[in-house]
Amino acid sequence: MIDISGLISTIMNNPVNIPLLYVIYEFLLKIPVLGGIVAFLLDFTILGMPVVKYIIGFVLWKPFFTLIIIPGFATLGTMLLVLPWLERKLVGRMQWRVGPREIEPYTRGSIQLLADTFRFLFQEVIIHKDAHKHYFLQFPFLYFIPVLLPLLFINAGAAGHPLVPIQTDYALQIMIGLVSLMPVFIIGVAWAANNRFSFIGAVREAFMYFAYEIPFIIAVLAMIVLYGTSNTAEVISGVNQSTWLHWGIILNPFAALTFFIVTAMATSRLPFDIPEADQEVAFGPFVEYTGIVFGLAYIMAYEKAYVLAAIMTMLFFGGGSGPVIPYLGELSYGIWFVVKTLIILLVLVNLRGVYPRYRIDQALSIGWGAMLTLALFALVWSVVIGVII
Repeated sequence: MIDISGLISTIMNNPVNIPLLYVIYEFLLKIPVLGGIVAFLLDFTILGMPVVKYIIGFVLWKPFFTLIIIPGFATLGTMLLVLPWLERKLVGRMQWRVGPREIEPYTRGSIQLLADTFRFLFQEVIIHKDAHKHYFLQFPFLYFIPVLLPLLFINAGAAGHPLVPIQTDYALQIMIGLVSLMPVFIIGVAWAANNRFSFIGAVREAFMYFAYEIPFIIAVLAMIVLYGTSNTAEVISGVNQSTWLHWGIILNPFAALTFFIVTAMATSRLPFDIPEADQEVAFGPFVEYTGIVFGLAYIMAYEKAYVLAAIMTMLFFGGGSGPVIPYLGELSYGIWFVVKTLIILLVLVNLRGVYPRYRIDQALSIGWGAMLTLALFALVWSVVIGVII
């Protein structure tokens, strides 16, 4: 039997503290007509329960707020709208060209992705005769599962102020497992397409997966050893990451460099866009996809990049630690977390304007050679630093 009153009490007693909301509330109450409406709504009850107060309390409940708003789905959706435009504009500047402008030039093409979205929505989804029809449509949607689930364990808070939907002592291990599942669905997408270029892209994805997965696991393991915990709610407090001198990138820069390069490889960003190389395999695993299904494949790389960048922020950049913004309270931690994550993403996506694509043998040599060596050194370094501090 579920204790409804106990559940409501738990939700109402664990809100995100945002003083600005109380300031706005007091201001609205002073407005003659509007203040009466606000007071009436807050006092409105059904079966003795203040419905509006409970709704506001549920929205501000820390697990729900962090999952849905910051750094969860709302922030992710905003990133998907903004990041491709920023990437095109910044890379255009780096290459001395203007980037997108034709779509609403007065906004400098800022709604380009929105225009692309409408184009994908109204395009026909073509399933060619040789495709495995049911799996052809299922795998792109199933790909969302391992991409979005790590958001359940990401801590966007600071030391002493965790902002994480689910707290568990095995959070980092679960996140590693979910990230490791992502290439499986890409290979499934390529198999379902039943196309020679898709097959080549799938083989390349498999090779890349084995090259970066071991350094990735070792880099995260190095930080688990350093922090002495796998619980993301405790990672920020593990070595007092509230001060930048104790951020993971300062304590173990080798693990941070390994994780960043692995992120570029895992998201198929240049110079590691080998499975989807346009000039060679015509977008690889996704070559047969059209319409909204292709749109899903297009944004999936950005979603994956956001999740991995958020993990990197949590492990190496102190999570949401930073000065408290006046009147924002604990929300300021979420804002700092998003800003740090965005900076990492901008560095990541702008690699395409700096480096040419590696060959598959060069990428594998990096993964199995330099990256593995660097990851092992990072693990030893964490052991040594863990003993010292």
